[in-house]
Amino acid sequence: MGALENKHAAQAAYEAFSHGDAEAAMRNIDDSIDWTVRGNNALSGKYHGRQEVGELWARFLSRGFRTEPHDFIADEDKVVVLTTAHLDGEIDESVDVLTYDSSGKVIAFDTIGNTAILDRVFPR
Repeated sequence: MGALENKHAAQAAYEAFSHGDAEAAMRNIDDSIDWTVRGNNALSGKYHGRQEVGELWARFLSRGFRTEPHDFIADEDKVVVLTTAHLDGEIDESVDVLTYDSSGKVIAFDTIGNTAILDRVFPR
């Protein structure tokens, strides 16, 4: 898959997630995905596989998480998503970096941004 196809897949996944459709949001996530949560909080670390990612999503959603992507930038196997994230009544800008394999599956996900909100909402 090329950059444009990956970008369209990312846009569709974020749209599905915003409508609560986890199945569609996970459609292009590889079974062996590595999902990274940064910061110094109870969620910090790597999550491997779709099941762990689903459980992570549930923890985020339990605290009112939602994301509003506003820019999608694609180059080769990467899609960078600039987004406004809402968590537990707080708002912050962040950058999500999605890495795709040659078949169009997301094999890595990393959010880069201020982790202070995560650290407050999910203390160790």
